[in-house]
Amino acid sequence: MKRLHVHVAVDDLSRSIGFYSTLFGVPPTRVEADYAKWQLDDPRVNFAISARGAPAGLDHLGLQVDNAEELGAVSAALTGAGETLLDQGTTTCCYARSDKAWVIDPQGIAWETFLSLGRTTQYGESARLAPAPTPVAACCGPSRNAS
Repeated sequence: MKRLHVHVAVDDLSRSIGFYSTLFGVPPTRVEADYAKWQLDDPRVNFAISARGAPAGLDHLGLQVDNAEELGAVSAALTGAGETLLDQGTTTCCYARSDKAWVIDPQGIAWETFLSLGRTTQYGESARLAPAPTPVAACCGPSRNAS
């Protein structure tokens, strides 16, 4: 079963943790000095925030999957949609090890699909897509700027 992933860059992590904890009715499932995540079942979403210097607002969207078969199916759908797919394989990002792939949608929003493999103590970084006209800053995902 898939889970929607939303990552928002914030200016004030503590204030945002308070806001989203009240909104969701539960505290985050993971908190770091620059990051917090809620792994919710109602709604079924992996909602993350980070204060890492990116402009406040939507950072990226994604689909978290439960197994490698689902990851392959979602990656194939992204390729079938005609967008350039960056298949990263296993990487470290957002305090987790994951198998993941990225695309930039027609509006310039970074989308990732990933299978979580476990927690890490490092935030991590991800690769970047090839250059394109409109820059998109993602926490640890692709950017349309060259690396």
